[in-house]
Amino acid sequence: MPSAPPSAQPSDPPSARPFARSRSRARRLGPGDRLFLTVAVGIPLVALLFFVWLPALASMGLSFTSWDGIALSDIHWTGLENYRQIFTNYPPFWPAVRHNVTWLLFTALLPTPFGIFLAYQLDRKLRFTRVYQTAIFLPMVLSLAVVGLIWEIIYNPDTGLLDGILGAAAPGHHIDWLGDPDLNLWSVLVASAWRHTGYIMILYLAGLKGFDPALKEAAALDGANGRQTFLKVVFPALRPVNVIILVVTVMESLRAFDVVYVLGGGVGSKPGMELLSLLITDNIIGESSHIGYGSALAVVLLVVSLAAIGTFLVQNFRKEAQ
Repeated sequence: MPSAPPSAQPSDPPSARPFARSRSRARRLGPGDRLFLTVAVGIPLVALLFFVWLPALASMGLSFTSWDGIALSDIHWTGLENYRQIFTNYPPFWPAVRHNVTWLLFTALLPTPFGIFLAYQLDRKLRFTRVYQTAIFLPMVLSLAVVGLIWEIIYNPDTGLLDGILGAAAPGHHIDWLGDPDLNLWSVLVASAWRHTGYIMILYLAGLKGFDPALKEAAALDGANGRQTFLKVVFPALRPVNVIILVVTVMESLRAFDVVYVLGGGVGSKPGMELLSLLITDNIIGESSHIGYGSALAVVLLVVSLAAIGTFLVQNFRKEAQ
């Protein structure tokens, strides 16, 4: 009677095969590969901890103290006194909050939609599209400090471009664009919008390049015009890009500093140009350093930023889950 065939060796369950493959790949990594991965991951992680999280945690701790920034022995615990002073007895605070809100609304309602409009128009294969893209995006290549210097020349009351045009049209008529408290914030907003528009245009143009043109063709066959196609088809389909643009707009508005610092003449907020970022700088590196006070202002700005962006992202993720 023939003998029974040998029983098959038990094999790994399917769920264990990916882990086996990952272990085999890990075994194939040599010392050089492991060193490269350690350096590639470790250096950015250390930089993130040292330059972002450590200063943030230090600011939170210092916000409950009084310190002139000289000797560590001079740090004195004050509890919530800094926050009480900020909200009740610090005159520039509420104007700065109002100006930050104005900055956010202005950026969200004018340069951001205009950048989206330019991106949609340039995506329609116009003549000289590359030239237009380069010209509009060129301010984004410049730093905000350089943008401030350019607009400082334009706004100069004696030799500036704007007052030169106004002087030619109406001799003897000059406007102090940066010195008038009723105009200086709007002048800075125009300078910031000049740069922000190109940034939004490039972001949205990148999203439009990945958009399926068949959806536009289907909308055209249904009788939709260009405006209806954008509002009903293109804009909803580019929701991830819209989220990125909204987050970028909020962050740019809340952390506005460089262009205001240059046009405002350095440390010391001019009347009409108070912003939270400038108040933080004034208290930390101003003539009389109040590190605890400036840290409390920084924490307030951090909380406002996280609340604004976190609320929107949570609502957006909930809608996607539904």
